[in-house]
Amino acid sequence: MHTVLRDGSPADAGLNAAPIREAERFLAGCPHFSGAVGVLVHDGVIVDRYATGQALRYSGAAELPADRQVPTRVDTIFDLASITKLFTSIAVMRLVETGQAELTAPVAKYLPRFGTHGKRDVTVKQLLTHTSGLDANPSPPLWQVPARREAVLDSPLVHRPGSAYLYSDLNFMTLGFLIERLTGSTLDEVVHEHIARPLGMSDTGFGPPASKLGRIAATEYQTDPPRGLVHGQVHDENAWALGGVSGHAGIFSTAGDLTVLAQTILNSGRYHDARILEPETVRQLLANHNQAFPGEDHGLGFELNRRFYMGALCSPVTAGHTGFTGTSLVIDPASRSIAILLTNRVHPTRNRGSINLARQTWATALAHGWRHNYRRLVR
Repeated sequence: MHTVLRDGSPADAGLNAAPIREAERFLAGCPHFSGAVGVLVHDGVIVDRYATGQALRYSGAAELPADRQVPTRVDTIFDLASITKLFTSIAVMRLVETGQAELTAPVAKYLPRFGTHGKRDVTVKQLLTHTSGLDANPSPPLWQVPARREAVLDSPLVHRPGSAYLYSDLNFMTLGFLIERLTGSTLDEVVHEHIARPLGMSDTGFGPPASKLGRIAATEYQTDPPRGLVHGQVHDENAWALGGVSGHAGIFSTAGDLTVLAQTILNSGRYHDARILEPETVRQLLANHNQAFPGEDHGLGFELNRRFYMGALCSPVTAGHTGFTGTSLVIDPASRSIAILLTNRVHPTRNRGSINLARQTWATALAHGWRHNYRRLVR
């Protein structure tokens, strides 16, 4: 079924608005972020777009005067952090569709240097499912080394490939390099030409232009590395060290643009006249490839069945991802629902506490809005 998004109300989608309004009040009072934008979609109807707080509240560690703070708007642009990994996964699967890459092929077939330190047999699929055996992050951090690409490709294993699940930014840094090697284009060009532009996602991409700075949510005041207030540049230090473009982090977007991407997934890879993936490819993206690791359900790049941020939308087929900056995307194919919450929880410091309850509350509001399912969902 091909669905085109339309603005509406909870009533237009047959939903009870009360849980959604209650969730809005929760977000407005949440102390763990400066600003937030949330979007809820059911069966193609955008039932809520909500903005609260400030996109820019602090200058360094000090709070700005009220007249210099910038309110969050529904079109505020956020640093997506690890939601970038979903774009990388889509780009990889486009290469699989065209026969330029194989999921079961060794990564070293495409990136020979990667085959060092016992990694000769690590496959593309193992990178996508975080079962490669690579560590979570580069050590030392990339901003502390001169040869950064080489440091990623030379990273040693901490587990035998395929023997354990370990969420790893190194997996997706490597996939970014693989995409660039096979396409002959930079990762930011690939994302723009094959995902953002066809879908009309005009506020989505790496390295947003300075002309959009007034719409971008600020993130952290960083002292190590000594970057000062990060605003309009990628927050993730390793992505920053790689020039702001990496397979694991670096994309900026709006809640509205992400809604289009999520609906494209629900539409089996198509939106309007643009098809970015074939239906079978989307099925592979959302299938659980980690059945050997109970509790770590995972598609190809997409996380599955993660109640800690999916709330009452969570099921074995619910897909999504979070980002360290305070972002989350939830796609539930069973109910044709989407819950997006973008915050700048690291502004001006990452030590503001967890926003997982806010993520759960936002997604659960949509689930509890289904009048005909309400009793079943809250049992």
